[in-house]
Amino acid sequence: MPSTRETVLAALFSRLLAMSGPLVLRNEALPVRIPAGGVLILRDGDPGEPEVTLSPLRYFYSHRAEIDVLVQADAGRDTAFDALTASVGAVIAADRTLGGLCDWIEIQAPETVEIAAEGTEPVKAAVLPVLIDYAAASPV
Repeated sequence: MPSTRETVLAALFSRLLAMSGPLVLRNEALPVRIPAGGVLILRDGDPGEPEVTLSPLRYFYSHRAEIDVLVQADAGRDTAFDALTASVGAVIAADRTLGGLCDWIEIQAPETVEIAAEGTEPVKAAVLPVLIDYAAASPV
């Protein structure tokens, strides 16, 4: 039986997979080629230190996962990037509890960078921090 952490991250990943357009990966290395629809890579991140209650025993996490967003295009890269990050935000806003698996999920502002590689168009990339609040019966 998967842990609460894995159940929540798998639910988020499945919602990202349902998006049309981008290549969606989980905990993978950056791909060599960026498809026209862009790339999303869900990183499991850090659950942090939980708050603990003893009766009943529960561990309350504010887990920080990350979604890497990458877009490469000759023209319209900024517009494509904005549309992709907005789409990720809309997917998360559509169900803030991931079907009741977590208490709350919220995306934060992107941390944007440009990645230049010799001989190719620059890649516009960002890390989208995602905070997921959930309770678990075990720290593992």
